[in-house]
Parts: sequence; C-alpha cells; structure tokens
Amino acid sequence: MDTNNLIISNFDLTPYTTFGIPARARYFAEYKSLRELERLMRTPEFNDNELLQIGAGSNLLFVHDFNGIVLHSAIRGVTFYRKNDDTVYAIAGAGEEMDYLIARSIEEGYSGLENLSHIPGDVGASVVQNVGAYGVEAGDLVHSAECYDLLTHKVVTLRPEDMRFGYRDSMFKNEGKGRYIVLRVSYLLNPTTEARNLDYGPLKSLAERLGHTPAAAEVREEVIAIRKAKLPEPGEISSAGSFFKNPIVNRHYYKEEMLRRDPEIPCYEVDENRVKIPAGWLIEHAGLKGYTIGKAQVYPKQCLVITNTGGATAEDVVRLSEHVRRTVMKKFGVMLHPEVNFIDTDIEVTVLGSGTSKGIPEIGCDCDVCTSEDPHDKRTRSSVLVRTHGMNLLIDASPDFRTQALREDIRDIDAVLITHSHYDHVGGLDDLRPLCAFRKMDIYARPDVLGDLRRRLDYCFKEDPYPGVPGFELHEVGDRPFLLNGLKITPISVSHGKLPIVGYRIGDFAYITDCSHIEFSEMWKLEGIDTLIINALRHRPHFAHFSFEQALDFIKEVNPRQAYLTHICHDTEPASVEDSMLPDNVRLAYDGLKFTVK
Repeated sequence: MDTNNLIISNFDLTPYTTFGIPARARYFAEYKSLRELERLMRTPEFNDNELLQIGAGSNLLFVHDFNGIVLHSAIRGVTFYRKNDDTVYAIAGAGEEMDYLIARSIEEGYSGLENLSHIPGDVGASVVQNVGAYGVEAGDLVHSAECYDLLTHKVVTLRPEDMRFGYRDSMFKNEGKGRYIVLRVSYLLNPTTEARNLDYGPLKSLAERLGHTPAAAEVREEVIAIRKAKLPEPGEISSAGSFFKNPIVNRHYYKEEMLRRDPEIPCYEVDENRVKIPAGWLIEHAGLKGYTIGKAQVYPKQCLVITNTGGATAEDVVRLSEHVRRTVMKKFGVMLHPEVNFIDTDIEVTVLGSGTSKGIPEIGCDCDVCTSEDPHDKRTRSSVLVRTHGMNLLIDASPDFRTQALREDIRDIDAVLITHSHYDHVGGLDDLRPLCAFRKMDIYARPDVLGDLRRRLDYCFKEDPYPGVPGFELHEVGDRPFLLNGLKITPISVSHGKLPIVGYRIGDFAYITDCSHIEFSEMWKLEGIDTLIINALRHRPHFAHFSFEQALDFIKEVNPRQAYLTHICHDTEPASVEDSMLPDNVRLAYDGLKFTVK
C-alpha cells in the first residue's frame, strides 16, 4: 500500500471539528485498519512531527493551525458477543459513531448505554474523555480497550483499572496521552431491554410518567428529547458540547465560602469530603446567559455550552471562555476548567524573572546597574511561564513568584517544572496556594529535589494538612523525555558546579539556568531548537555559572535561531550597553519579555 495516498498536506480540518472554526494541519492521515496505521508509522511525516489523534472533533478547539500530523481513525464495525445469560459484550471500532453503537445495542435487546444517547463523538473518544450524562459514565461500562502502544510498538489490551477513569478524565488524557491510540472498545451490557439507571435529574420521574419501568429505548428517546431541548444540535449550531467541567470542591469550602456568597448554589455529593457544583448554574447566575464576544456566545438554553454563531474565530472562543472563568471566579470564588481541549502547537514564553539569586537591584548597592532607571535592569529571580497546548507551565517558582504573577495576571498554573532546589528557584512554591484551591498542583523534578521539597514544605504533605496550605502531586523526572498531558518534555541534565540539575526542552524551545557545564551526551537533546534561554551570570568566570563568554560559546555550538541570556547579576554593564555588544541573534532576557516559538 502506498502511504503517500493516505497522507495529505496542508489539510483543512474545519469539517472534522464540531466547532466549525477554520484550521489546517500540516499533515493529515486517515486509517481503516491496524495495518494501515502501522504503515503510516513508518513514514517521516509520522516520525518527524507532533502527533494528534482525533475522533469526531466534538471536544476540540484548534487555537492555531496544527504544525504536525493529525490522525483520524476510520476503524469501524460493531459486534455483539453474548457469553452467557448474564454477560453481553459490545465491541466497536474506535472510529465508529458512539450514538450508532448505542442505537444498535438497543435494537439487539441490550441496555446500559442508553443514558449516553445523542452525545456527539466516536467510540474511541468515549473512553478518552470518559463521557457521561444522566448518572452514567462510559467508564462504568467499559470492559476493555484494545490500543496501540507507541512506546512499545505493540497492541495491548487495557482494563478499566489501567485506564483510571475519573470525572471527564482518564489515563489517556494524562500520562497516557500521546502514547496510546485506541483501536477498539469493548462495553459490558445488560442482556435485557430494561433500563436501570434512572436516579439522575429528569429521568427520576420517567417511570411515573410512563406508568411502568422504562425500557432502554424509552430512556434513549427521553434523553434525546432532553438534549435537543437544551443543547445545540450538531450540524445546526456549531459548538463543542459542554465547554466547562462541573467543578468539584471541598465540602468545607462550599459551605464556608461559596454559600456565603450565594446561599442558593446547588451541589451534588461526590464523597464525604467533596461536592460537585453545576457549572451551567454558576455561569447563568453570574449573568452570562447569551453573553457574546465576537461571534462566540454562551448558549442561552444551556450556559455550559459556548457556540459559534457563524464566523467565530478561535480567539473569540478563547476570550469568551476566559471572561466566563474570571466572572464566575469573582462572583462565586471557584475557577472553572475547560472540558474542551485547546489544541495549540505555538509556544508562548513569558520571562517572569531574569535575575540571579539576589536580584537586581541588590539591597544596599549603588552601582550603575542597581541604580539604573531602565526597567530592563530591574530583575527579579529567574523563572519563565510557558503557554502551549492549552496549558500554563511554570519553570521554577522563585521567591518573587507572587510579584511576578500579579504583574502578569497569572490566574492558573497546570504544572511546575523545577530545575533544582536552591531557594531562588523554589522559594515561591508556597505562593501557589491560591492556584491549588481546587486541585493539587503537579510538580516535576529530580528525585533528590522532590525529597528536599518534602522536608522544606512538610506541612503540605501531612495526612491531615492545615486548611488552605498548597497541595502538591510530585512526579519524578529522569533522563528520558516524559509526557505532560500529551506534551513531550525533554529533561536536559547539566551541572551547576558539582550539583546535577535539569533544564527543559519543550518543542523547539529550551530553558537552561544555573549551568556551568553540559556533557556532550546531553547536547543532542538541543539539536534543531529555535529558541534558547541560557544563564550568563557576568563577564568574570564563576565556578557554578556560565559567564557571558561561555554562554555565547554554548549558543554558537547549539546554533538556535535566537537566544536570550538570563540569571544575570549586577556585575555587568547596564542592559542597553550589554545588548549592543551581543551577536545579532542574542539578547539579554528581561522581566516581562514575551515571545512565541512556532
């Protein structure tokens, strides 16, 4: 088979998303079998580009054109297998429409999936998203998923415990994102037409209204009618379905903080410590029903949905979603998080701090740099914010993080990457507590650094921590690349004097600070990068930091398109003078510097 016939360049993705917002992919390929997928994986287009697997596109917002290869499954087919009187399996290809599978199962006389009727999307996406409605989630009924493991290049069968389903969540959206391609899904159904899940919302009264226990077909009919009444019909009004997740909050916070703001806020019990708040109620009661930015609108019939009223841009949707989040946060004290995946291969970098451990100006110093009026000579401790793939990633949390976050209006951080445990790189971790109010913050660092953090911030890791302290989820960083919500991050081992520390490569951007030496064996990790930020303390040599001259030699060897020097002390000339002496592709970083790597 000629794979050139499968791979299309500069492909229009608009028909493959329910939002209907124009976007293009550098490459696109559709496969109908495992054999076709394996042939695609041997191509340079597959191996040399970022990969995105899509289904029906009902949960995607392409913020920009996708600079990689998009794969679409066309593996279809539905098979029912009845093992005995109590067990029925429905096995469907990942590219099969989920609603078709549900309709077929009811026609065959089986029940279980009917509450999920009329949810747009393919079978493969149902397990990735753990779609749910009216008291049922896909994960409740999944028996197994046959997947291709891109790491081992083998077909594997995953059980529910492997997929770790959560609320609109699964392993596929976290550590397994970018590793597994779902091929087929097996659902465990009831060998009867009688519906069993009738305890949620409007389905509670269905039996009374009908005068008998509803059959699966009757529940499906009711669910479709409800969804059509309050949700935009796919193909008629463009949207991505529910845009926000229903927030899950601590029960104490709900009672003491949220009900103080509005005693009418409804909730549903999750467990003895947590409750779930309906996001649509919060958005509506924040006065946002029908609110519009550009051609994007909060859907008046169901405020959980953002629609494209015709000609909306991705920027319209992003701005509207951010306005909704900020308005709800201000009124009710809870931050909403999108259920929709923001697809964005652009890497937006903000330099939060560019100074050394003492910052500039140094306390009590009257040198020309410390007394300079040039804002480029005002340097807080080193840190950067990286925005990509719909995530905000913080590299190091300096003691100045609070000031930096207020300056840049940072309201959410998805994860923190730590280079090493010196105080000027981790002293701001406690200031993350407002951003940890509704979930633990993911921290990535070397094992020795995680050990240091456990000792220094022991109050954050107690079994019964004091209310309000930041909560952290710790993840070890080794020598190999790892995936963070599907984003490949490459650790770069460098030496800070005698101390081993880590730099990070994200796409074609790399950040290294406090480096005095890097082994040749690690240099290959920087091959082909577009933009590099590297430390340069001063002109005089230092035992644990690159000097300006050493940093420039390093930049010349790596050969990025552009480079910035950071972690700068006051023992230099003022920034304007230093910049004038640097090569054309090198500049001093400064606090507030912003750039985008395509």
